[in-house]
Amino acid sequence: MSEIPGDLKFLKSHEWARVEDDGKVTIGISDHAQDLLGDLVYVELPDVGDQINAGTACAVVESVKAASDVYAPLSGKVLEVNTALSDKPETINEDAYGDGWLFTMEIDDAEQLNDLLGPDDYAELLEDDDH
Repeated sequence: MSEIPGDLKFLKSHEWARVEDDGKVTIGISDHAQDLLGDLVYVELPDVGDQINAGTACAVVESVKAASDVYAPLSGKVLEVNTALSDKPETINEDAYGDGWLFTMEIDDAEQLNDLLGPDDYAELLEDDDH
């Protein structure tokens, strides 16, 4: 099982959020999620400027096995999308917590971060899934 970075917050549906030094929040899918999906072949990202709401589908990742919705862990406005994934969606498989990020956003309410799982709680969720 991969190491879960300590600075991330998670949704139960395997999306992660990282608050950056400038206050923006970077969003991606967990290493566990990319592992379940297998080799990713396509990524559909939100548009810059989109207003997204926590818990709603905002992107799609598609593998040879299945397409899967990506849910917004937080509400806010999309500031930047990782356009490199259009040409190389497998970057998510290779580096889910680094270069495989999906988009950044400006969040509406920092309190929403408290609703997400911390790294230890997420690790426990994964262990429960395995049993």
